[in-house]
Amino acid sequence: MQKFGQGALCVLIVVAFAGPAIAAPCTGTGLEMQPISAGTPLTLEMALRQARNAAPDIQRAALEVSARSADADQAGRRLNPSVGVELENFVGSGPLSGFDQSETTFSLEQTFELGGKRRKRERAARALAELGLAECLTLQRAVQLEAATVFFEIVAAQEIADLATESANLASRLEDTVSKRVKAGAAAPPELLRARADAASLRAAAVSSEANVERKRFALASLWGSAAPQFRAVIHQSDMSDTASIPFGNILSHPDIAFAEASEEARRAEQKAAQSLSAPDLTVSGGLRRFEDTNDSAFVLGLSVPLPLFDKNRDAARASGLRADAARINADATQARLQSRKDAAIVQIETTQTRLDLLEHGALPAARAAYDASVRGYAAGRFDLTTTLNARRGLIEAGIAVIAARRDYNIASAELKSLIGARPFDGNE
Repeated sequence: MQKFGQGALCVLIVVAFAGPAIAAPCTGTGLEMQPISAGTPLTLEMALRQARNAAPDIQRAALEVSARSADADQAGRRLNPSVGVELENFVGSGPLSGFDQSETTFSLEQTFELGGKRRKRERAARALAELGLAECLTLQRAVQLEAATVFFEIVAAQEIADLATESANLASRLEDTVSKRVKAGAAAPPELLRARADAASLRAAAVSSEANVERKRFALASLWGSAAPQFRAVIHQSDMSDTASIPFGNILSHPDIAFAEASEEARRAEQKAAQSLSAPDLTVSGGLRRFEDTNDSAFVLGLSVPLPLFDKNRDAARASGLRADAARINADATQARLQSRKDAAIVQIETTQTRLDLLEHGALPAARAAYDASVRGYAAGRFDLTTTLNARRGLIEAGIAVIAARRDYNIASAELKSLIGARPFDGNE
């Protein structure tokens, strides 16, 4: 495997909001769901597609995006005018005891927002909608990575179950060998009981391993809101060279960075909207007044402007500015955190690849040879049963170590690919 080091081969830049394939579930346009048929083997791509399109958390976030878009539409609406009727000088005393001296005014009043309030208010609401979309995309990437992690845990659990079954079969064959030696008088009867107990323990471990696979299958299905898994098993064609061929992508493509930037933009937009509230609004009213005693009428016109003597909304604007500064700090910290995760994933890939090579080509073949030799030696009476059981234990431990190293490699590879937006985390079907 090609080692990761300094000096990028090329830079893979994937814009977080580029392409409908990536954003479709979060924008509500959605992709046509293709439910998993009962008993169908599950691939990694199928698992990620299901997680992206059907995860309840992503659906909830997508609805929130639509709701914020509606809020932005509402924020851009103009203020409604007011219609009023005012009756004066009636049901009083003396000449004003009836309605003969009354005055009736019909008026229309409209408030005009000055200082660009409506435009800035709408821009702030649009920024919150964009923040919601960025949050949805961030959640989408996180859910997919979790799905990939559980997927590879199922792959490992299946391999452990296969190993447990193979170990139980080995124990059964060894039990037969011990039985023959006991019948021939070459071994003591307690050795047969010991071999039977060991074989029973391994069969129990095989049952437990199968149950562990089932538990993880349910955990994976729950990520996309399914109460029970429809897939029968998971399939992964491991290719240890695929990560070596990944371009050294840029973590700037990660949606966490887009979310951090959108958060700062939303806070800045809120600051501008808060600053605009310091400008007073102008209210214009006009109408018609009728005088009952003379049957005359006249137009009336009014203007009103609030005096910003005590409250100019400066504190709210200052608070928004402080939150924007905090968002900027968070954006820088997010980039550093993602870079750290990328470097850690690269180191993890390197170390697990080395560990896997040593185990797969060194420890495991040696352990298998040692066990085969111990079985032959026990059958010939050269070794005791303890030596054979210890050799088989070493074979099982070596097999488990290989599976664990392969699992760690796959998970680290998924982590790296998710950080730089490489396939299958690029959103393409």
